Amino acid sequence: MPPNLRLLTTALATVLLFLLPPHSAANHPQFREAPAFRNGNSCPPPDDNSTIVHIAMTLDYSSPYLRGSIAAVFSVLQHSTCPENAVFHFLANPHHHPHLRKTITSTFPYLRFHLYTFNPATVNHLISSSIRRALDQPLNYARIYLADLLPAAVTRIIYLDSDLIVVDDIAKLWKINLNSHVLGAPEYCHANFSHYFTAKFWSNPVFSVTFTDRTPCYFNTGVMVIDLIKWRKQRLTQKLEYWMRIQKRYRIYELGSLPPFLLVFAGNVEGVEHRWNQHGLGGDNLEGLCRDLHPGPVSLLHWSGKGKPWLRLDAKRACTLDSLWAPYDLFRHESLFSDS
Repeated sequence: MPPNLRLLTTALATVLLFLLPPHSAANHPQFREAPAFRNGNSCPPPDDNSTIVHIAMTLDYSSPYLRGSIAAVFSVLQHSTCPENAVFHFLANPHHHPHLRKTITSTFPYLRFHLYTFNPATVNHLISSSIRRALDQPLNYARIYLADLLPAAVTRIIYLDSDLIVVDDIAKLWKINLNSHVLGAPEYCHANFSHYFTAKFWSNPVFSVTFTDRTPCYFNTGVMVIDLIKWRKQRLTQKLEYWMRIQKRYRIYELGSLPPFLLVFAGNVEGVEHRWNQHGLGGDNLEGLCRDLHPGPVSLLHWSGKGKPWLRLDAKRACTLDSLWAPYDLFRHESLFSDS
């Protein structure tokens, strides 16, 4: 290389070192700090365990879903009457814990949270391929192991997906009466339940007999209230794993982690108002086309399906309802040249 060209290359590299963000900032998502939400005057003290609202979510530092998780947490806090009484239980790959802890504490310095290890090896051998690769990620199955991962002192949990926002007080959902049921969720009995399983499943009485004496309805597993005491007592993790093993051998469904829940719980779910899961806003699992809200009031908007609001907004192809998600997006878009 000629001396003059070598000098020019060195000078350009030096300039870029100053212009580009540090390695850690360039490779890790950055979020703005959220406001500090405080309890109202009518709230019980946050150290009263009987008034805590326990919320479980997964955190995936290696995918854009982290951006959705941050927005979901922000929405819960913003609409809570007693935000300091909310305790978050995050499940994540152990390799991501240091980065996740730093991200959560810098974005929500006041948040009460616990970070739990979910080892992908726990479930990798049980996962079968589905119609969309994103549905095959181990963290999608972490909800099956909540009762095992959370301490025994946590007896009830609200599980929330990462592609939703809450626009109502989460304590209202927390307080629903599960009666004799282990799980509560909005049910959609008008959906064609047979579509969630293959013809091989329905033609084999050894499999289909599982719905005998039950009237099964579809429910979405992205929003669930769970009695962890009953779950542990009934060994429901093992029952879900049983159906995943059946799937490995016989291919009785196509849709990720949802069908095992339907096989174990459908027809035995405490129905919750539909307002708590206005789901399907991400369209179907193949095209992710825009959709409208279902009729009725809204407490939670859920972009289940292929289309995620942060991806459509960034691509300048947003659907109308994506504008409702945008105010909760704390992702920091850094420009190459800073004017600060």
